[in-house]
Amino acid sequence: MKIQLSILLVLIHENANLITGIQTMNNNKPSSSDFKDIKDEEKALKIVAIYARVSPGRKANGYSLEEQVRLSKEHCDRMGWRIQYVFTDNKVSGANIDREKFQLMMRKARQQAFNTIVFWKIDRFARSLADLVNIERELRTYDISLHSVTEPIDTVSSIGRFSFRNIASAAELERDMIRERTKMGLHALAQKHRWPNKTPPLGYSIKRDGTLIINQHEKELVREIFRMYLRLRSMPQVAFELNKRGLQTHRKMRWTNMSVKQVLDNEIYIGKYNVAGVEAHIKELRIISDKQFNKAKDLRNRNEEKPKTITEERRLKTIENVFNEYLGFLEDMEHEENADIM
Repeated sequence: MKIQLSILLVLIHENANLITGIQTMNNNKPSSSDFKDIKDEEKALKIVAIYARVSPGRKANGYSLEEQVRLSKEHCDRMGWRIQYVFTDNKVSGANIDREKFQLMMRKARQQAFNTIVFWKIDRFARSLADLVNIERELRTYDISLHSVTEPIDTVSSIGRFSFRNIASAAELERDMIRERTKMGLHALAQKHRWPNKTPPLGYSIKRDGTLIINQHEKELVREIFRMYLRLRSMPQVAFELNKRGLQTHRKMRWTNMSVKQVLDNEIYIGKYNVAGVEAHIKELRIISDKQFNKAKDLRNRNEEKPKTITEERRLKTIENVFNEYLGFLEDMEHEENADIM
C-alpha cells in the first residue's frame, strides 16, 4: 500500500490536476515519509560523466575518441540518464592515472558533481588492476558507480564489484602480455643497433634501416652544450642561455635543467649504444670525446654537493615565469568552473 501511495504521490508531483481525484481515492494526507520516498526516487536519477581515452598512436580496437563518446552518449540516452560532463584524454597511456582530464574528472567526483561514470570499455578507464580497485573503492565513498557500454559492469552491488574485478584482471593481463611482446620486439631491434622509436637523441637522425646517423647541424649544438656546461658549471644556467638565444630541444621545446642533464648524461655521444639490454660501442656515433664527457660528469657530481646559486638575471626571469604560470592557473580554474568539460 505504501508503494502504491508513493507512485500516486509522484503523479501528484508531476501533474497537479490529478490531486482532486487522488484525494477522493485516499482520504489520508501524504506523510513526511512519503515525500522522503519521492526525494529518494529523484536521487536515483543517473547524472553521468562520460570518460573516453585513446592511447598514443592508436585507436581503441578501431574506436576513435569521437566514436567512444558517441556510443557512450547513445547508451545514456537509451537508459534515460542525464549527461553532465564529457572527459576525453587523447593520445594518453592508460598505464597509470596521471592523465589531465582523468584527474579533472576525479576532482569533480570528489565534489559529487555526478553519480555515474560511463565508458566504452574498462581498459579505456584504466589498465592497472591496482588503480582500478583503488579508484572504484574511492568512488564508492562518494556513491559514484561505474558503467561500461560493452561489459556487464555495475559496481553498486557486491556481485557487480566481483565482475568488475574479474574484467579488470583480464585487462591487466592483456596489458602485461602487450608489454612482454613489446620488450621482445625492442630486443630484436636493438640486436641490429636500430633506434627503438621515431625520436632520436639530439645530434642524430634515423636512417631508413632504423639505425642512427650523426646530424651534422645538431652535432654542433651538442658540443656547444658540453662546452657551456664546463664553462658555466650550472645546468639551469646553460638552459637559461640556450633559451635566451632562441634555441630549442630536439622536440621543439624550451630548454630546462632536466633536458640539459639528459644531453650531458647520454653515453650515446661517446659511441655507447645501450637499448633494451643490448650494449655496443659504435664509433661512428661518437660526437664528444671521453675526456670531455667524463669531465662534465665529474663536475655534475661535485656540483650536487654544493649549494645552488643563481644569477640575478635568471632569478628575475624565474620570478616572471612563476607569476605568469600562476595567472594561467587562475584562468584555467575560472574556465573549469564556467564551462562544460570536453
